[in-house]
Amino acid sequence: MSQTFRLPEILDLARQEGKVTVDGLAERFDVTVQTIRRDLSELAEAGKLERVHGGAILPSSVANIGYEDRRGLNDQAKRAIARRCARDIPENISIFLNIGTSTEAVAQELLQHRNLMVVTNNMNVANILVGNPECEIVVAGGVLRRSDGGLIGSLTTATIRQFKFDLAVIGCSALDQDGDLLDFDIQEVGVSQTIIQQARSTFLVADHSKFQRSAPARIASLSEIDTFYTDLSPPTEISAKCAEWHTNIVLAE
Repeated sequence: MSQTFRLPEILDLARQEGKVTVDGLAERFDVTVQTIRRDLSELAEAGKLERVHGGAILPSSVANIGYEDRRGLNDQAKRAIARRCARDIPENISIFLNIGTSTEAVAQELLQHRNLMVVTNNMNVANILVGNPECEIVVAGGVLRRSDGGLIGSLTTATIRQFKFDLAVIGCSALDQDGDLLDFDIQEVGVSQTIIQQARSTFLVADHSKFQRSAPARIASLSEIDTFYTDLSPPTEISAKCAEWHTNIVLAE
């Protein structure tokens, strides 16, 4: 079967099942896994699917992608963004890292930093930074979201208000054409807004796929972000707005 016929059928399968796998599609169409990876990449570039580890899923605007799938989504880009962001994080500061696989990648890059106080509402970030003896870790209490190790709710927000951070590093689920940071969980949005309020400076880490997604709840505007770390140049209208807002855009190598 030619690609012209495969692509619509792959989309139909994704709509029926929510996710398609490289191995399953290769067997179904009797082609190589390399052929299927090219098919999925083409559909992802067109914004019709999102690549995850081992396959692809439908883009979602009302529900977030599962945590394990998010971990595998654009993994190399996230690591590159995290490395570049960590280069601009000085030692001897207080820093907040929020919920998300991108901020977890940043935590991994901070294992050699010295004399940090890291406050987080992300249990995964705390577990990663246990490996850095030069890092004091403060976990903001709250309701544990078992799906991704995030802590949310009024207790989390109240804890964050006790601090004034030198720097906050945050992620988001989507970025729209107006330059707004978006998310799915309204409780998490409230926490993120408080983080921004309590930080002297805020970095955003988000790969290019966030421009292809949507989510229903608004966190903030890029105008409230000091530096935006990403892997590909944002759409022209977003870049223009960031220049107007004096939001620095840094592209990871």
